[in-house]
Amino acid sequence: METIVLKFGGTSLASAQQICKAADIIHSNPARRYVAVSAPGKRDRGDIKVTDLLYQCHTLASEQESFDAVLTQIAARFSDIITALGVDFDLDAEIAAIRTHLETKCEKAYMASRGEYLNAKIIAAYLGFPFVDPADCVVFDDTGALDPEITNTKVHEALWQLPNAVIPGFYGALPDGTICTFSRGGSDVTGAIVARAVSANLYENWTDVSGMLAADPGIVPSPRRIDYISYQELRELSYMGSSVFHEDAVFPVQRAGIPINIRNTNRPSDPGTMIVASLPRILPPRAVTGIAGRKGFVSIQVEKALMNSAVGFGATLLKIFADHGVSFEHCPTGIDTMSVIVANEQLNGCREQILQEIREQLHPDALIAEDHLALVAVVGHGMAYSKGVAASIFSAVSEAGINIRMIDQGSSELNIIIAVEEKDCENAIRSIYQKLITD
Repeated sequence: METIVLKFGGTSLASAQQICKAADIIHSNPARRYVAVSAPGKRDRGDIKVTDLLYQCHTLASEQESFDAVLTQIAARFSDIITALGVDFDLDAEIAAIRTHLETKCEKAYMASRGEYLNAKIIAAYLGFPFVDPADCVVFDDTGALDPEITNTKVHEALWQLPNAVIPGFYGALPDGTICTFSRGGSDVTGAIVARAVSANLYENWTDVSGMLAADPGIVPSPRRIDYISYQELRELSYMGSSVFHEDAVFPVQRAGIPINIRNTNRPSDPGTMIVASLPRILPPRAVTGIAGRKGFVSIQVEKALMNSAVGFGATLLKIFADHGVSFEHCPTGIDTMSVIVANEQLNGCREQILQEIREQLHPDALIAEDHLALVAVVGHGMAYSKGVAASIFSAVSEAGINIRMIDQGSSELNIIIAVEEKDCENAIRSIYQKLITD
């Protein structure tokens, strides 16, 4: 029997009306057997996500201030859903358990996870499916990193005898049973974990857009929808700012060769975007799949005469960053220059110490830190086989009056990344899109 795993995002489950839409999607195909769910998201622009309300509760409790009003607001959100769906669910007991936790342990991850937990329990009752708690089978090690193999085994054991199930996204547990969460958007990862564990034929990720777009619609008006995208292309675009799908969710399904379909809960007939290991040969050729950008980077440039003949110079430079727990994004070099591009947030509290250690250990002729940079990535497998893509990128940016601060291309020729000033980021994306995708 074919098996499809579904994940519904917060906007897809923000209200009883949205949950009914999700239920119709699930029941429309008997192969749709296992469902990972998010906490209720915003019902409209002025609304607040349940997860954010839960964080507010934790903050108030940890500061020994009253959290009653916020907890009442959370209870009201779920009560409205329960009443509208007509399910038999003891919400009072669940809210009492949350209150007790806030008054005793007050753990941030536990509080953050309760939105997914409660929503999954309610949806399981509405669908008539068993509820499976990821605290029992999604395993994080003592450092807070997911243990993928133990998790795969435990999730398989929890699900293989169940014809259907609902599982909350976003969290699991440490070896001692303490709740541990993924980063925001981690319900995508949970869905991928479930898909791998049950050897799914397809992982459907249901959200509020009809697939991935070739650029941010807030920057480029009506960008083209991407029909097919490879796992690698998705990782590149997600990391650089495309937020439709959590970048780490690729790994479990990629390992198992399971395709992902990004779909729109509000427009279920739309085909969405297929994420696959390799692009179908029948597709028309294209050089560029998508363009994305991120702000908040710093370039630390080291200049020293005869750097190229100084054995271990680069290793020493990068070790200084590593010793402070700072990872780098790119490292463009010249004969006598070497730059390290890092996210500004990585340097919090250690920037001046790193610069001082570079001076003491490498004695550079010049050491320059350039702030307020953005990275713009142009991604596509077809770039390796298309002439003039790089020239078109540089031409587009030049015609827009934008100065390029750094150029980097991966060895696989999957992407070309440029650094520009933050103020030019959106204009650079628009200019490149118009030159490469709409021409």
